[in-house]
Amino acid sequence: MNTPHALILPFPAQGHIIPLMELSYCLIERGFHVTFINTQFNHERIFTEMLLPDQAKLIDGIHFMTIPDGLEQEEDRHNFGRLMTSLTTITPSFLEKLMKNNVAVKFTCFIADINMAWALSIAKNMGLRTAGFWPAAAGILAAMFQIPKLIQDGVIDEEDGAPKKKDVIQVIPRLSPMDTINLPWNCLSDAYTRKIIFNYFITNKQASSDAEMIICNSFEELEKPMFSEIPNILPVGPLLSTFQSREDPNLCQLWLEDKECMAWLNKQSTCSVIYVAFGSIAIFNNRQFEELALGLELTGQPFLWVVRPDLTNKSINAYPSGFEERVANRGRMIGWSPQQKVLKHPAIACFISHCGWNSTIEGVKNGVPFLCWPYFADQFFNQSYITKVWKVGLSLSLDENGLISKEEVGSKVEELLKDRDILAKSQALKKLAQKSAMEGGSSFDNLNKFASFLSDI
Repeated sequence: MNTPHALILPFPAQGHIIPLMELSYCLIERGFHVTFINTQFNHERIFTEMLLPDQAKLIDGIHFMTIPDGLEQEEDRHNFGRLMTSLTTITPSFLEKLMKNNVAVKFTCFIADINMAWALSIAKNMGLRTAGFWPAAAGILAAMFQIPKLIQDGVIDEEDGAPKKKDVIQVIPRLSPMDTINLPWNCLSDAYTRKIIFNYFITNKQASSDAEMIICNSFEELEKPMFSEIPNILPVGPLLSTFQSREDPNLCQLWLEDKECMAWLNKQSTCSVIYVAFGSIAIFNNRQFEELALGLELTGQPFLWVVRPDLTNKSINAYPSGFEERVANRGRMIGWSPQQKVLKHPAIACFISHCGWNSTIEGVKNGVPFLCWPYFADQFFNQSYITKVWKVGLSLSLDENGLISKEEVGSKVEELLKDRDILAKSQALKKLAQKSAMEGGSSFDNLNKFASFLSDI
């Protein structure tokens, strides 16, 4: 029997690349060859940040190939309207050419991020098994599948998905209600971009029918009502592989990780450190950044704060005057962290998070309580899961100036760390997550089922 060879295509953003890399490792452990496609822009960033030569093609058994995203080198990849337009108009022909002209390798199956579902028809037409991977909460995918009904019921506008009235909708019975203004495509201030993203969702919703199977990085007990209602979405998370136990598995980071922070964590007391990270996209205005800094200082707790080089719109030092000196003995600010290792560390007490799904699932599987600070897209929905459904965290509230004040940060950290019920629920969810990923667990069995399906060639 020929060894199955999976061709894998993520949406070109950090939060999409990482879980598909984790899936790649899981498939390798199950006897697959894997070829992973990055955009040329991201490929160059990843290999530069990993301090590897750009021509490197094979790491940890994963072969890397590239396609263009259609943008110029200097263009902003966080301009999602521009990026998504280019991905659907320019990139498809390059992907098709890659599949057809790569005579040295015989691909047997194709796994596409559902956010790149337009690519599935290309693989299907070439006779490959096709599967979709959803990197966010399954509840958000259910909302995307409900778009035609939401339009029909007069809940959202058919042109741009804008809510026709402020309303709360129940996408799936027994699932957390969703405010229409928090639907992923409505969480952007620019109307033109909202319209492009909404129509991109519609395109991918329709194109996802070309997937013979859809899997997601969740687990059955985490979103039980959702999986009861939509059984054709197979939960395989939290994605773990034996590579995770290695000292430094390659997960294609777009930023250079600060590895020294682990030695700093080793010096901190158990359950003492506030971990603060807002993912790869969130941007703070300078006033809000200062309030957060002063709030962390106010807690009196040690903290590890991920401050990306582009986290603020201030090119010079954005910290409040004297802040770095005052917190030097208990605060550490870094550009990017090895987050999975950080959240697993016994010194971590809580996680101030933007509630991106990767961060959410990583916090859950390590039993870390959350303070929720969502930025856009699905993060508001994830906050609802964390605070209202699973009850493993608290929300931070805006003041009359539209800011999360330093006093709010300080008081909510204190409240969270004293809440024994939240801590107990966090630990219980951790056990469920670990059980699902272990041999005999629901996600472990689903991953075997998925691999077996793709191997049937």
